[in-house]
Amino acid sequence: MHPFTLRSPRVQTPRLWLGAILTLLLAACATTAVPTQSLQLQAGDTLAVLPFENATEVPQAETRVQAIAVALVRQKGMQQVLVYPQSPSDNPLEAPAAVTPVQVLDWARRKGAHYALSGTVTEWRYKTGVDSEPAVGLTLQITDVGTGQVVWSATGARAGWGYQALAAVGQAQLADLLRGVHVVTAPAKASVTP
Repeated sequence: MHPFTLRSPRVQTPRLWLGAILTLLLAACATTAVPTQSLQLQAGDTLAVLPFENATEVPQAETRVQAIAVALVRQKGMQQVLVYPQSPSDNPLEAPAAVTPVQVLDWARRKGAHYALSGTVTEWRYKTGVDSEPAVGLTLQITDVGTGQVVWSATGARAGWGYQALAAVGQAQLADLLRGVHVVTAPAKASVTP
């Protein structure tokens, strides 16, 4: 074959199809996590976890996400995590009594919390179709309880593979979002003994 001979388009076609198929497979498990900035918390700070909002049609999606978030911030090293008390309902379709952001921040102040974690569940479902892929969408924010200012926020969405557990996809997405929150332990004070 002459060095300047062009290859037949048929030889390159399988490569194009293979590339297109791989791109579609990777897009099927798309994930987005957008922490806006990094936040450093002391392990001894008190973090209040406030009620999450449910912007989905799935009953109690917010309580599931809140429970996972509580476990993840404890795993990160937060020693004092308070969860806003909500009265349980016998009816899973009944929404808990509405509280305002002012009420929950006042509760966090009374409890001595330094920061408050809250969020919104924008998607929490299995997509309809052959494989029923799980899909989650979440926003998180941490507020300085003393000033009422949001000091950190993140948003993201993720779709999993067919037959993957929705809670596992949600936990992975929450963990990705919380990558922007770093919990540090204050160095031990040196003591001098005579």
